[in-house]
Amino acid sequence: MLTKYGIDNIIILLFISTILIISSAFISKTWVSSLFVTAGILLLAFTLWFFRDPDRKIPEEVMKDPSLVLSPADGKIVQIINITETNYLNQDAVQISIFLSPLDVHVNRIPINGIVKYFKYNPGNYLIATHPKSSELNEQTHIGMENSIGKIFFKQIVGIVARRLVWDIGVGDTLKAGQRFGMMKFGSRMDVILPVKSEIFVKEGQSVVAGETIIAKIHN
Repeated sequence: MLTKYGIDNIIILLFISTILIISSAFISKTWVSSLFVTAGILLLAFTLWFFRDPDRKIPEEVMKDPSLVLSPADGKIVQIINITETNYLNQDAVQISIFLSPLDVHVNRIPINGIVKYFKYNPGNYLIATHPKSSELNEQTHIGMENSIGKIFFKQIVGIVARRLVWDIGVGDTLKAGQRFGMMKFGSRMDVILPVKSEIFVKEGQSVVAGETIIAKIHN
């Protein structure tokens, strides 16, 4: 299944790949014709791969326990640090940073059951997503959610390649853990920021899967 969040890109890329393949039939030089066919096929394969949106099996315990936090993105944990969060939590916190390579699924999922209490879009720079300062300086969305246990804060952050964020949620929305809510296109980063007393279940270097990997338990 392909994601609805990439329909505009999918149409454009499929059109270009089709033109490349059709054009090859009108090129007399075999090696040039083969080059066009190869480029068209590779672009088609990349489009189908990058914009894939596989179904995920949400852990049953997450649906029953509002303190459990799911990974909102596929990728690798690149940083777990203590910070002071001043946008929404307004307290000492622990930040879990997930880096998405161009090969990862880029559809994002809601990390907890709860209500969106805070949302802000911040235009910014395009540092490489693994850079520590990308969490502060790059273009990003800020999303704060709350449930009966407490609050969490998370960010969609673009990188040096990713140049577009997509989301379809807003303040006041009641959402379920594992629900799709947007996409970060072409390599990016997701930061999940939790109260400092939260129990963390992942470590740096670990790969996580959006909607399936339980990364933490909130303790306020």
